Amino acid sequence: MALGKFEFRVGEAHDGSSLKRFLRSACVISARSMTVIKYNGGRIAVGDRELRAHDIIRADDTVTITLPSEHNDIEPVEGTLDILYEDDYLLIVNKPASMPVHPTKIHQLDTLANIVSFYQKGRGEDYLFRALNRLDKDTSGCVILVKDRISYSLVKPTVRKTYIAVCEGLITEDGVVSSPIALASDSKIKRTVHEAGASAITHYHPVSYHNGHTLCELWLETGRTHQIRCHMSSIGHPLAGDDLYGGSLKYIDRQALHCQTVRIEHPVTKREQIFTAAIPDDFGKILNTNP
Repeated sequence: MALGKFEFRVGEAHDGSSLKRFLRSACVISARSMTVIKYNGGRIAVGDRELRAHDIIRADDTVTITLPSEHNDIEPVEGTLDILYEDDYLLIVNKPASMPVHPTKIHQLDTLANIVSFYQKGRGEDYLFRALNRLDKDTSGCVILVKDRISYSLVKPTVRKTYIAVCEGLITEDGVVSSPIALASDSKIKRTVHEAGASAITHYHPVSYHNGHTLCELWLETGRTHQIRCHMSSIGHPLAGDDLYGGSLKYIDRQALHCQTVRIEHPVTKREQIFTAAIPDDFGKILNTNP
């Protein structure tokens, strides 16, 4: 399949469906994406017949989507990328701590997006910066970038992430925190457990114990801001280095949180792929210290 082109075979279940219904239900492609493709130079067709949203398709038709060209206008800044995987559709990187993912008012030239912009232009590529998962500035680990809007739609529902964190205190058993999370009343940043908050569920599994700290694996059923940090603090085990939520800065100067593993289904091959980012060096100040 050519870069920028996707093909979807229509099954019996969608015989007689509208194009819009087929793309939304079978291909996870939104009406907005269809509009952007159509009016920005792309094409949706069966054979030589260009299709509109309400056109009827038949079983065994092959719907071909040709994507429009894109332009990334994020300022390119030279930097180092720790690339875990790359192909025509995906770029998986290991983001270091202290680096924001996206530009903001106070971080306009020191973000992952700036470095990726420089990298892609050096390769003669031009695509929008699309991050499927957004890590806090001081959280390290896997970030999934997709190079086109169709891949984004196809990959997003398949993402599964596993984090590791160094939590203060001894944790001896697996557990689940299912407390709702809301913005703290006295802060624009900090979150707190509150009955009026949004539902949030965090699973944790203790791996090992080091000098008053427990290395845990964690995975989420929801994706609330600061969810792991807030939840672990709420049960008396704040992350080391996370002074916003009660953690000590004695061994590490940022929250000891790392997105270690991501699992996705590839948008074209449909095979599960697993990517792992090594435990960061600054975790070693705790993990390699004897009690």
